[in-house]
Amino acid sequence: MNDRKTRGLPDQIYGDILNRILEGEYKEGERLPTEHALAERFATSRPTVREALARLRADGIITTRHGSGTTVARRPDPDVRRFAPLETLSDIRRCYEFRIVTEAGAAAQAALKADAEDIAAIEQAWDELERIIEAQGIGAKDDFMFHVAVARASKNPFFITVMSFIEEQIVFSMNLSRNLSLVKTVERQRLVQAEHMAVLDAIRRRDAAAAEAAMRAHLENALERMFGS
Repeated sequence: MNDRKTRGLPDQIYGDILNRILEGEYKEGERLPTEHALAERFATSRPTVREALARLRADGIITTRHGSGTTVARRPDPDVRRFAPLETLSDIRRCYEFRIVTEAGAAAQAALKADAEDIAAIEQAWDELERIIEAQGIGAKDDFMFHVAVARASKNPFFITVMSFIEEQIVFSMNLSRNLSLVKTVERQRLVQAEHMAVLDAIRRRDAAAAEAAMRAHLENALERMFGS
């Protein structure tokens, strides 16, 4: 019981510090309280605080320099709190980082190996996302189907298997990303669709390098839109 509480405390500290950054209490470029001060605030040990800080550092939210202490590097989009628990953001970021590597490769293979039926399936998925934007919907599942259609077009079952295995995590992150776009502007939703179209166009042209670059840019931009303000 106590061990479970101990493992959960770094999550609480992570969420508390991140929330203070989102609220602007800790601003970009400003120093955080010392490990000792944070340990006293949370009535815990410094190693527990270090674990939470290590996650924030890995997420690119804080940075530590010798002699300068720990400072806020960037402020994620404050709206993320409306759609996901703060302690899940690390997992979302890792999911995107994994997808950038795998899906960029799948898109390149799709450009080389897709047949007419594969391209039609990607086009159909894109069209469905267009309808969802017109209806002001979320469309996370439909977004997932666009990416699955690209993976299928690669003719490599391993890409499809990987995406199926982490479907829950992908759809969760897509739901967060698309909710954030919905509360921003229509232009942001159109931007996401334009990124999808860049992938589709490159696959149509059989340009593997362009398809890989377009998919990588799309996923990196999604990560930036979420973790950068």
